[in-house]
Amino acid sequence: METLDPRRTALVLIDLQKGILPFAGGPHSANDVLSKAASLIKRFHALGAPVILVRVGWSPDGSDAPRQIVDRAPPTKGFSADWWEFPDELGVIDSDIRIIKRQWGAFYGTELELQLRRRGMEHIVLGGISTHIGVESTARNAWELGFGLVFAEDAMSATGGEQHAFAVEHIFPRLGRVRSTKQVLEMLG
Repeated sequence: METLDPRRTALVLIDLQKGILPFAGGPHSANDVLSKAASLIKRFHALGAPVILVRVGWSPDGSDAPRQIVDRAPPTKGFSADWWEFPDELGVIDSDIRIIKRQWGAFYGTELELQLRRRGMEHIVLGGISTHIGVESTARNAWELGFGLVFAEDAMSATGGEQHAFAVEHIFPRLGRVRSTKQVLEMLG
């Protein structure tokens, strides 16, 4: 049976903030993702294992947003008043680690790697929104940095089912193990 040592495993959830939840277009609804993520958070809290919540956003004037010339630029201004907030359903507590990123991946320009290394983390359970953007970018960086990855497939969603399926079927199996939230909970014992 597969196992994960909670003394060496962190839960990292990408962009489960009120401003991003509407982008969960499939295959899992935002409510489903929140429910699965909350069950993981609850278990990690019970085990005393790190919970790291990553949020994305920029200053009100957008001056710290990426500026590359692209065909489809993301919105960087005019966020809703609750953009940064975590939904109550997640069960976030004060000791959870909060990271702010200003690009797709959660490692570059943040203290995520430092927080993981100082706690002796070797493995990451990863979920969030969007599968093919923030989750995938973070996963690629984590793999390059030598972290073992377990993807909680039903604790993430994309703008559409096709984007989610491509990442889950073709990218994630090359970077780690793809499992359901139920399987991840079983791996933690």
